[in-house]
Amino acid sequence: MSTTRPYSPGDRGPEPSGASGVSEGDVPAAGAATEAAAPPVPSGGTAATRGRQIRRLGLEGESGVVPMARDFSRQALYAWGWLPAAGADQRAAAEDVLLVVSELVTNACLHAEGPDELVLTCDNKVIRVEVSDRGTGQPAPRTPHRAGRPGGHGMFIVQRLCLDWGVVRASGRPGKTVWAELGAPA
Repeated sequence: MSTTRPYSPGDRGPEPSGASGVSEGDVPAAGAATEAAAPPVPSGGTAATRGRQIRRLGLEGESGVVPMARDFSRQALYAWGWLPAAGADQRAAAEDVLLVVSELVTNACLHAEGPDELVLTCDNKVIRVEVSDRGTGQPAPRTPHRAGRPGGHGMFIVQRLCLDWGVVRASGRPGKTVWAELGAPA
């Protein structure tokens, strides 16, 4: 598992600008949710391919951010057809996304002065979860992992559930974006 690559291997390449592809002027107001239009399907794409879809939720200065982020993510999963789940695999994949969102937002609350923004990106094969904050710490799974001890399981859970995850530092200002990618059910 990489913790430094800002994007997953394959044909997607780096995000256009910064960790989430958002220029500083495009950040929505706190608590504001937005959805970017999906780009057109490239030639040769199938009718089932909807392209990349993005949803953003401003969390800076908000209270109750973990349930807010989970509710926002659940709504995105419904909009993207991951919910209602058609079977056990799809239900488990959706629950994994919600758990990873909870863990990343909770870590920003506990270790980084709170989250600034949650960004969800879906391209029908992968959902990418990004949580931005102003913290300087480096998230890492606790080593050695001790299942019987309370606390310290968040990044271990993220590492186990995700295809990949990592950290992108903000350029020119304090902070980072912790991202994780989960695969769609088959």
